[in-house]
Amino acid sequence: MFSEMKKEIIDAGIMLDRYELVSLTCGNLSVRMPSGEILVTPSGMMYEKMVEDDMIVMDLDGNIIEGTRKPSSDTPAILHIFRERPDINAVIHTHQPYATAVSLIPGLTEFRVCITALANAAGGNVPITPYSAAGSIDMGIDTVKYVGDGHAVILSQHGVMTVGKDLNQALYAAVYLEEAAKCYLAARAACVNGETKLMSDAQIQQMVDVFKYYGQGTATIPQEMVQRLG
Repeated sequence: MFSEMKKEIIDAGIMLDRYELVSLTCGNLSVRMPSGEILVTPSGMMYEKMVEDDMIVMDLDGNIIEGTRKPSSDTPAILHIFRERPDINAVIHTHQPYATAVSLIPGLTEFRVCITALANAAGGNVPITPYSAAGSIDMGIDTVKYVGDGHAVILSQHGVMTVGKDLNQALYAAVYLEEAAKCYLAARAACVNGETKLMSDAQIQQMVDVFKYYGQGTATIPQEMVQRLG
């Protein structure tokens, strides 16, 4: 059941490892199928060793439909997101180090957009949620509470949750959030007062709008979107 999507999830997990967003067996990926079933990665397995039969298929109540492995320990949080946000069809959880490091800066409750890639992929500034323990439903509750129309939240002292209309959108958000965090932390370390340049709200919105036309679709960017913003 859902063989093609299971393979896509495993491939995405391998990409998370390749981009150093996860280590060993941490993190998880999940996808909602058009028919309503939820596909979840198994607990405690390395992505490069997973096969399609290792994936778990369940319903929104957590009843297992297919699969013999234990699902991710974060399944309660994952299912909460899917139940509360019917527009979300993919959830990725990582322990990516640079974005998580941003959450360690005292007093910071939001990672503001500093480079275009973050606006593109995350949909704007990224909230930093209060601490929530691994395996707790609080991870899902906080994601729903803080993510808004964006695609990512940073879980304070824990990791990252990204969401999307599909797996690619959630994956892009995770990868480019880490890229932005690397740039931000490098700049912050180089600045005497720790302050860095940030993008304006208008610049952020421009990048969010432009990214809607990214890829090989037939739509082209309206001319008014490419005007110069200072």
